[in-house]
Amino acid sequence: MFRIRRIHDDVLQSNRNAIAQVQHILRAQFPSAPASDSESLPEMLRNPLKYRFRSILFVADDSRGRVKGFGLLLHAPDLGFCFLDFISAAAHRTGSGIGGALYQRLREEALALGCDGLFFECLPDEPALSPNPVTRAENVRRLRFYERFGARPLTETAYETPLTPGDTDPPYLVFDDLGSGKPLAASTARSVVRAILERKYGALCPREYVEMVVASFRDDPVRLRPPRYVSVAPAIRPEPAIPADERIALLVNEEHSIHHVRERGYVESPVRIRSIRRQLDASGLFEPMSVRHFGDRHVEAVHDRDFLEYLRRVCLKLSDQPIYPYVFPIRNAARPPRDLAVRAGYYCIDTFTPLARAAWLASRRAVDCALSAADELLRGRRLSYALVRPPGHHAERRSFGGFCYLNSTAIAAEYLSHHGKVAILDVDYHHGNGQQDIFYERPDVLTLSIHAHPREAYPYFSGFPEERGRGDGLGYNVNYALRETVDGTGFRLVLERALRRIRGHRPAFLVVALGLDTAKGDPTGSWALGAKDFEANGRMIGVLGIPTVVVQEGGYDTRVLGTNARRFFSGLWAGAHAGQEASRKPAHGAAANRPTETNRR
Repeated sequence: MFRIRRIHDDVLQSNRNAIAQVQHILRAQFPSAPASDSESLPEMLRNPLKYRFRSILFVADDSRGRVKGFGLLLHAPDLGFCFLDFISAAAHRTGSGIGGALYQRLREEALALGCDGLFFECLPDEPALSPNPVTRAENVRRLRFYERFGARPLTETAYETPLTPGDTDPPYLVFDDLGSGKPLAASTARSVVRAILERKYGALCPREYVEMVVASFRDDPVRLRPPRYVSVAPAIRPEPAIPADERIALLVNEEHSIHHVRERGYVESPVRIRSIRRQLDASGLFEPMSVRHFGDRHVEAVHDRDFLEYLRRVCLKLSDQPIYPYVFPIRNAARPPRDLAVRAGYYCIDTFTPLARAAWLASRRAVDCALSAADELLRGRRLSYALVRPPGHHAERRSFGGFCYLNSTAIAAEYLSHHGKVAILDVDYHHGNGQQDIFYERPDVLTLSIHAHPREAYPYFSGFPEERGRGDGLGYNVNYALRETVDGTGFRLVLERALRRIRGHRPAFLVVALGLDTAKGDPTGSWALGAKDFEANGRMIGVLGIPTVVVQEGGYDTRVLGTNARRFFSGLWAGAHAGQEASRKPAHGAAANRPTETNRR
């Protein structure tokens, strides 16, 4: 089994490992290619302006990160075309379906980028151009493969003229119309050919050679060679749906419903998740993923061990009847009572968050969801969503409250912090006091919270603007405490300030604590954001272009909860792809093949 995913950069260790394996395949499968072709790959991804193409790398790898094949696409946004530079299966992987899957994924990418077709080079199958029968047989195999997708060489041009007279196997220029059936205009072909020869082969091709080849494209539309290896050239159109590797990874706490406090006024109920899930499933934006179990050490890295032991013991000893904290240790916190139920107030910040048997189990599973979502970023995914309840952002290092028991958002951030700097952006109506308490003295995790002013809203005791961190963490905790009435426009003005601060931190990862209780009519808030505001907020966050995990926090008006979540993620996805693909609106699969392995090299 294998998956296909895009490698955006070499920031993550998983990406660096994949790039190193791609470089090994390049050297092994294309021994005559210049060493610079493999050595420059990381910089091609980081610095596209230097190479005058935007490099788009896809790999097919397995669950252990072993790369079985890759495809490298060059995108020219200014001219709106894609050129397939490399495609190859790893040694001993040819004929396994990897090449076909890669080529189809690259075709989907070209279509998503708004390209009318995909160009690449392939060595010739004419005896006059390829006299060696062994080489020619390999060329035939490749051209047969591409012809199955409708891709054929351009004819009646001088493109396959050797740079040095007498050289063999000069390349054809092959065109795949991506199943559109749209003819290739001569003016388009001339622009594309000039860009290929000048940008890619400028050091090799003299100006007079470039002008000669460009001028040879006289037919309008340009002619394609008739099908030679299939009876009828098929029109295989890539599916318009979002490719699986570009969707948002969705991790759902399917066990959340075991925690159900059936008491009047307790709004943190299972229907919240069902309301959101119905809208997400219909959006086409999400790729459901399996939740993996993570050890307790990840929870203990964020929460005090005594607190965790108490929470686990008291919950698992309770019946289905919840208990509420009612005694608080203002006078003597050092000598807690023997009775576990009475001791609840020693670990709680309010009187309305109950302890129940399923609270620990549901919260622990929510942590696994958040960690699985964070792990998806380390595996190369750009966006992931942990749809969980109970929420977590009010849980501090040694206390629970505000319907929260374990801080899934902070645990995900802690997990990611071992791989780079992290920013947490809490957009819940209520202050994210849990993250503030946990990371208050750390500079590697920037915590920001946009919330109602604690003079007027829960948790009342934290979230003031002057709370900026302590010690090494001074300046790395930012609170935006807003007035009681805020509309979408007012929220976005503050959100832009927060995003500027995040940009200055230059994090490798962003964790968003998504509260949807900022919506108009939410029973726990007083703000007035509508569906279009959530979409705009999501887009602003997405444009940052930072690998982002979203963890569900508050939001209790189930009439609009699902719609607002869907609109937020629509904006987030669009913003993220607007940042990556400035013109988003492109390639080979049989055995190892590099279309440009030609005498131009």
